[in-house]
Amino acid sequence: MSTRTDLTPEHRARLAWARIAEPDDRTARAMITAHGLTIALDLARQGRSGIPCGNAERFAARLRGLDTDRDLEITARVGASVLFPDDPQWPSGVDALEYPPWCLWTRGEHPSMSQEGDGLAELTVRSAAIVGARASTSYGEYVAAELASGLADRGFTIISGAAFGIDAAAHRGALAMGGTTLAVLAGGVERSYPAAHASLIAQIAQTGAVISEVPPGSAPTRSRFLARNRLIAALGVGTVLVEAGLRSGARTTVKAAAQLMRPIAAVPGPVTSMVSAGCHEEVRSGRAVLVTDAAEVAELFGRLGGDLAEPKRGEQRPTDELDPETFRVWQSLPTRKTMSVEALTAVAGLGVAEVMSALGQLEVASLARRTTQGWSRCKP
Repeated sequence: MSTRTDLTPEHRARLAWARIAEPDDRTARAMITAHGLTIALDLARQGRSGIPCGNAERFAARLRGLDTDRDLEITARVGASVLFPDDPQWPSGVDALEYPPWCLWTRGEHPSMSQEGDGLAELTVRSAAIVGARASTSYGEYVAAELASGLADRGFTIISGAAFGIDAAAHRGALAMGGTTLAVLAGGVERSYPAAHASLIAQIAQTGAVISEVPPGSAPTRSRFLARNRLIAALGVGTVLVEAGLRSGARTTVKAAAQLMRPIAAVPGPVTSMVSAGCHEEVRSGRAVLVTDAAEVAELFGRLGGDLAEPKRGEQRPTDELDPETFRVWQSLPTRKTMSVEALTAVAGLGVAEVMSALGQLEVASLARRTTQGWSRCKP
């Protein structure tokens, strides 16, 4: 992959800010809002912020080692690409964030990720973020995998964070179906984190894409994980929460989705399970819609009127369509003996004409049988 040669001063400023400032750095964002990307960067080099109560000294150490050409060379060396907001492949969903990424690094072999493809812009049009607890249960992992495979089968791109537990189960569910899945990392796209998921992340890159808003070589930190969660929410059309405690980090993804006014779904668990308490609270608060399968998620996140889920019904029985009087007569009939019409009128509390009419309907429906001794019930 060749190094980009079409960079403008604004592109280079974006690369610089991605290197010297954390995604949620309020001083950097305020400087850029006040002065623009390039002037704000010049001020940072001078150690000035140009805004009230702003301290640009925080950028000094990173500015000393700043080399955007080297970052571009490393990007190409690790087989990655860098996207800017004016690129056709840029996913517009992230622009709705309070703090959109300055740029995005991607590594993947999905056909859409080629120079001729529409990249993340295409892959995230029909997508679902699936997140949840790292310390998940076998129930949660099973549900996450089933949801992901079912949604992938319906043409959804599955987005998650490649973490232990629910994230990994969601990625694997999509891969098992031959679907597309995106892993959003808190560190550089070339760093497999957690290390135990190196094989999984490599598989994701082979069929989908690995994404980060921090340059290659960046280490995952707690603040970057929290910032990463908002990207997961922004890349997905909606977010599904599968198992999460009351203080689960996955709920920060839900919070970001709510701020973006994206649909949110939550999977119920046992009421005694603390690892599902966060899901239950999201439903109870009205922020999330309860879902139990991929069809219900697709209805919530998919095309209006085009992804409707089949209503869930119990077992259908022949007696379900009977009117109340006819059903009462059927219930009054014995199964092993017979009963006369006169006896039925007393047991059912109906008149002779009503009983005869009901018996006629039951006989046609093969729910009652007439003999020379009287009437008896047929099993439905």
